[in-house]
Amino acid sequence: MKITIITAVYNREATIGAALASLHAQTHAHIEHLIIDGGSTDGTLAILRAAATRADTTLGSEPDHGIYDALNKGLARATGDVIGILHSDDEFADPQVLADVAAAFAASPTDAVYGDLDYVAADGSGRIIRHWRSGPYSRSRLARGWMPPHPALFIRKPVIDRHGGYDTRLRIAADYDAILRWFTRGHVAPAYVPRVLVRMRVGGESNRSLERIIRKSREDLEALRQNKVGGLSALAWKNLSKLPQFLRR
Repeated sequence: MKITIITAVYNREATIGAALASLHAQTHAHIEHLIIDGGSTDGTLAILRAAATRADTTLGSEPDHGIYDALNKGLARATGDVIGILHSDDEFADPQVLADVAAAFAASPTDAVYGDLDYVAADGSGRIIRHWRSGPYSRSRLARGWMPPHPALFIRKPVIDRHGGYDTRLRIAADYDAILRWFTRGHVAPAYVPRVLVRMRVGGESNRSLERIIRKSREDLEALRQNKVGGLSALAWKNLSKLPQFLRR
């Protein structure tokens, strides 16, 4: 199984090295890595050019219209059987992650595999701030605001080819919209790997300010409605479901 990993990056010289190292440590043999750089102006490109000397890595660098535009460029170029995302601030939890994902696909006729995610401190200490335990999937959970962590989701390419990538009209919640679309219109019944697959540094785009939190809620509601999954009650459950993530495991 060939797994394509897409990394969208812009001016992340402080974190991109750790993200790349976590990918290069993977034991799974068949990986395609597509790096979509937005025209970085710090030291990021020097790190990326060194990584692009690997036979499994392709680097493109040009201005884009935000992270979802960059991810769509990666989707258009992907040749793998399965697509995953590695953000420039994230790391795979250990070298076995992609091997376990491939094994989960091989064990069942599923079109998607997902796992758990840890939010860790931005200082690089690895201190866990939140633990996102996804739990098993059911269609009814979507209407209660459930979703798998986007960075811990791997999906077969034909699902994306049939049902589309990221809606760039949504600046913050295009990943949520895409997941709802893939799971509902694509009739995906995903397989759950019950362990942490990805560590994500806190401080993402969706929660940097009150204005962005409000915008994200509006976009989440639009995604719920346009995919005919739910409305305000689903949005409320989605937000409330995050509270247990802050409790110690």
